[in-house]
Amino acid sequence: MPLVLNSSSISGLAAVGGLSSPQSNSVIQVVSASYGTIQTTSSSTFTDTGLSATITPKFATSTILVLINQCGVRKDTGNTGVGLRLLRGATVILKFEDSAGNTDSAAQNFIGSISTCYIDSPATTSATTYKTQFNSWANIANARVQAFDAETASTITLMEIAA
Repeated sequence: MPLVLNSSSISGLAAVGGLSSPQSNSVIQVVSASYGTIQTTSSSTFTDTGLSATITPKFATSTILVLINQCGVRKDTGNTGVGLRLLRGATVILKFEDSAGNTDSAAQNFIGSISTCYIDSPATTSATTYKTQFNSWANIANARVQAFDAETASTITLMEIAA
C-alpha cells in the first residue's frame, strides 16, 4: 500500500517557499513513485529493477528518508537467490538483501515483498535520483521483481527531513 500524506495530518509540515530555516526534523517535501513491470535477470551482475524516484532537496543540510517496498520478488528453478540494493545516482548506498528465496535447492520460491528504509545525507540541493537494482546471486537461474502483475507494483518514497 503506498504511503499517502495529507499536510493536515503531519506535524511540522510546512510549505518551504518563504522559509529560510524550517523546524528541525520536519518533513519538507515528499516524492513517491511506483513501478509494476516484470524484470528478470539470471546474472550476478546487478541490473535496474525499474523502480526510481528523484528529489531536489531544498537545503543541503537535509536528510532524505528513503522507503522501499520491492514487490513480486521471486527466484525460479535453480539454486540461487535474489539480491537487492539501493543506489543514489551511480553510488551503492545500501545492500538490503543478499539471497532472498535461497533454499539450497532448485525449487522455485515466491518471496513476495521486501521492504527497507534508509536515511541518507546527500549534502546537495541538486536533483538526486534513488533507485533499486537486483541480481541472481548464483549467476545460474532467473531472479525476478514485480513478478506477478501490475497489482504488485513496487514503491519508493523519498522524504526530505530538515536538519
